[in-house]
Amino acid sequence: MTTPPAALPVVTVVTAPACHFCEDAKQALTTLSEQAPMHIRIVDIDSDEGRALIGEHRPAMNPLVLLDGRYFSAGRLPRKKLAKELRGRAPTRAN
Repeated sequence: MTTPPAALPVVTVVTAPACHFCEDAKQALTTLSEQAPMHIRIVDIDSDEGRALIGEHRPAMNPLVLLDGRYFSAGRLPRKKLAKELRGRAPTRAN
C-alpha cells in the first residue's frame, strides 16, 4: 500500500458484495478524481478494517464513505456535496 501525499484528501469507501451503491460510488470517485485529486481507499466490509469501521460508524446503508477518516456519507454517494468539500480543500497555487 502506498502512502498518499499529505496534501491529498483520503476518501475511504467500505464496500459490501453485490452492492450497487458501492459500485456507483467507486465509479463516481474515479471520475471525480480526474478533477479533484484525492487518494481513494477501497476497504472490504468483511476485512478486519472494514468490520472495525462499520462498528465505529454504524452506517444505515452501504457503502460507508469517510473523508480523511471522518464520516462523510452512507448509501448513495452525494457527488455534489463531495465535489464541493474537495474544492474547499484544494491547495492554492502560488504564482
